[in-house]
Amino acid sequence: MSTEAAGPEQSVPATGDSTAEQLQGGKEADAPKERAQEAWDTRRDLDAHAPDSMRFDGVNHGAVADLIVGDVVMGGKTEVHYQFGGFGTAHTSGEIPRATLDRLAGTFVADGTPFEALLERLREERVLVLTGTPFTGRRTAALMLLHRLGATPVHALDRETSPGELGRMFTASGEARGHLLCDLATDRDQPLREAQLLALRGRMREHDGYLVITTGHSPYIETDIRTASWSPPAARAVLSARLHRQAGPEAAGRLLALPAVAGFLARDHQVREAAGYAAVLIRHAQDDGDPSRIERYSLSRLESQIQEWFSEAETTLHLREKAFLIALAAFDGGPYALTAELSDLLYTELRRTGDPQQQTPIPVFGTHIGRRLQVARAITRQASEETEWGPVTQVTASFLDDRTPLVLLREVWTGHPSARPALVNWLDRLALDGRPLVRTRAAATVAVLAYTDLPSAMALVIEVWATSRRVRRRTTAVTALTLAHRIGAPNIPRIIDDWSTGSGEPERCWVAVRAQGLIGSERPEQALAALRSQARSQSVRSGEDGRSDTADSLVAKELPVSVGLLLLSPRADEVLAELLRTLHDHRSSLELAVGGFLAACRRNDDDEGGRERPLVLEWYARSGRTRTPAASGIALLLRTALADRRFTADATEVLRGWVLAADRDEDTEWALAALLPALVTTARERDRLDYLLRKPQGDEGGAFPEAAARLRTVLPHTGPA
Repeated sequence: MSTEAAGPEQSVPATGDSTAEQLQGGKEADAPKERAQEAWDTRRDLDAHAPDSMRFDGVNHGAVADLIVGDVVMGGKTEVHYQFGGFGTAHTSGEIPRATLDRLAGTFVADGTPFEALLERLREERVLVLTGTPFTGRRTAALMLLHRLGATPVHALDRETSPGELGRMFTASGEARGHLLCDLATDRDQPLREAQLLALRGRMREHDGYLVITTGHSPYIETDIRTASWSPPAARAVLSARLHRQAGPEAAGRLLALPAVAGFLARDHQVREAAGYAAVLIRHAQDDGDPSRIERYSLSRLESQIQEWFSEAETTLHLREKAFLIALAAFDGGPYALTAELSDLLYTELRRTGDPQQQTPIPVFGTHIGRRLQVARAITRQASEETEWGPVTQVTASFLDDRTPLVLLREVWTGHPSARPALVNWLDRLALDGRPLVRTRAAATVAVLAYTDLPSAMALVIEVWATSRRVRRRTTAVTALTLAHRIGAPNIPRIIDDWSTGSGEPERCWVAVRAQGLIGSERPEQALAALRSQARSQSVRSGEDGRSDTADSLVAKELPVSVGLLLLSPRADEVLAELLRTLHDHRSSLELAVGGFLAACRRNDDDEGGRERPLVLEWYARSGRTRTPAASGIALLLRTALADRRFTADATEVLRGWVLAADRDEDTEWALAALLPALVTTARERDRLDYLLRKPQGDEGGAFPEAAARLRTVLPHTGPA
């Protein structure tokens, strides 16, 4: 559990102050006191709350991020540009050419859709209100319904037509029998009423006509109106139909069998994207071109979709919904309610960017979960989330395409720099939030920004956090640097080395020292060299005989903790060997090694039965079975700690804890029984351990652990000659 003192899940209140104002205006001096989160809890939160794309399994995921982000944006490769004819084209009023209807009929796919049922409804009711998500083929479906009924010619009505104007548009008969109104806009002042629809049906019967109205899901359509929902065909069906029609069965079969096509179909794609991909595949087959053209189509379409979202006018996609898209990118896979809550904080910041005096309140209600998720191409699901109070089940929201968060954040940061002040202020508020998930996701967002544009992310966010007196900001800076390194952001180890060996701000040095413990296992020699350098500097500044109580104590206390993290990392054996190699180079090196070793010794692994197994003891047992040098190194460091006046009390307390753990777990007892003889090289060492095992309860007393008596029997009577 986190040790932060600000209270349970305490969020940061909304204020109008920017990050710079908070840092420079004295606000930090008035902030509530916070205790630094333990390094082990920082690592726990990283593992529990980082986005899936940043989860660490022992392998740096920079290559994954490079595939998702770097190839498209930054990276030195030949760019492939696609022309997506017809996407997002405005359809004006007028007659639809017969040739257009025939062409659409040749490629229209009805399989897997409610087309036949809708056809019967239109035949009977004459007017059909077709609802659905944008870019699912609603307009094409409406045209095909009219075409199949023979309701031609088809006249497209002006998209600006309001519900109240519809009745006045069919007062006289004309040549057109089919009528289409796309994307009818309804609102509080212009709802679509049942009476209007009944009047339209009467007019259509009078003139032997048919009308299809397409619209999104809206609360401003009277509930008495029986709308029809459009579900698009699967992308595979659309792609296959077009390839078979335009390339022939044999070529279609070859193209559909390509690995790139399988990758495309494995992701969520709209009908328009499947149709566009068919054209790209056919050109590829005809030209025998570069395969990267068809491999990168999916990612290029994702980019275009995101650019489309943020280039839309306010009337089409409201600023509040754009803020939600950004928040969803930051909290992808997180609780929907949390994402929506924090997206409104971002919306407030974005509005203030456009108008610093903006005071208009945000509507408490009015957002439709289903509609905003459809626009975002996202879904909700029930999922378990780890919290400080144990796992809880929540409704989470995530993009259908797992590449969306990284590409979206990059687009906002680099493509819309005027949004940066609002985004920076929003992230700063998240960094101070009481919820570990919120702080971790803020750090993950900054990590993506650092990957995309390291100088700006460092100057505007990470360095500001790293030099802050607020420990939550500093801890979030640690997490941001760690996650940035995981996804392959450049120069992060160099930055951390420079900060951890420097003699500048102790807050920034503290950030780097903790970060060394989190990423140093990939480069143990360099990480330990940087930590030793800082330890020696601390020793010189405080004097060899004792440490002064200065700001540097912040760093001094963190140094052994980072070593402890490294000793419990996947590269533990290498870390231990490096510590032993330099153990006697300088007093500061010995103190760093022994202090870090004892920090690792205090960590336990809680198994399913609730038993606490000391991790270092488990490591010793493994090393003994595999006969690796780590076993002797562990014994050497523990003997050194017991014999050193500065560490004797702490080492004794560690052993006392292990004895009590051995009384509760047989495997721990066996491991400790194997270790104890290795701790005895002199009679004095034996006497010290014998005394401990005769009184393992400590000064506070308590029940005598039976394991202690058994463990006494393994002590050699005298040390080796």
